Amino acid sequence: MLIIGERINASRKSIADAISSRNAAFIRNEAKIQAAAGADYIDANAGTFVGEEAKHLQWVIETIQEAVDLPLSIDSPDPAVIKAMIPLVKKTPMINSITLEASRLEGILPLVAEHKAKVIGLCQSGDSIADTAEAKVKMAGQLVKKVEASGVPLDHLYIDPLVYPLATDDRSALATLDAIETIMKEFPGVHTTCGLTNVSYGLPNRKLVNRAFLVAAIGRGLDSVILDPTDKQLFGALKAALTIAGKDEFCMQYIAGFREGRLE
Repeated sequence: MLIIGERINASRKSIADAISSRNAAFIRNEAKIQAAAGADYIDANAGTFVGEEAKHLQWVIETIQEAVDLPLSIDSPDPAVIKAMIPLVKKTPMINSITLEASRLEGILPLVAEHKAKVIGLCQSGDSIADTAEAKVKMAGQLVKKVEASGVPLDHLYIDPLVYPLATDDRSALATLDAIETIMKEFPGVHTTCGLTNVSYGLPNRKLVNRAFLVAAIGRGLDSVILDPTDKQLFGALKAALTIAGKDEFCMQYIAGFREGRLE
């Protein structure tokens, strides 16, 4: 299970404030605690700074790399920003993300191919969203074709079927779970990933819903996730689900997490 640490995102007020004030110690600490908690990649996002995203994201990337040795997930919808950031990273990055919009495909996929990066592909086009399992799988197939045509190995593609808030669509989680299972079966070599927080938006006790959805998604074949690895209850649910799904040989990861005090 590949874990992408989500905490350094400018949509969080504390992160936006730290970026604005150039509070490097705060950003370095956010990177360190995610690395210590088990993140494989650290997501770097400065997207709320419209018109100044590149300047701020460069500082974020440089600051994270001062603190940890993990590869980064460069999180921007803007091909120009991603192109400017890639030379700054010390390790091969993940690009977050492409959609079926022509501008993002044409602007980002050549960069992914050139730098042998991993890439997150969202089941989304410019004029429609995929709110059923069938629509999600159809868009996933279109992403697979585009990625293959660009020369990017399918092993580098992480498809996010996109889960929408249950508060407004009580079938959204089920549609996404069905899509994950079908994508993993129909497109060998492809990975699936998911940002959890949308599923619980508008509901009370959101973390409980997030945990339940994550466990169900792992049972359907999800093999990557974008989350806060410092959330011990969420991380514990993840490790327990991997163990139950037969993806933790001799339960060693679960036992190690318990011994390190990372599970609740």
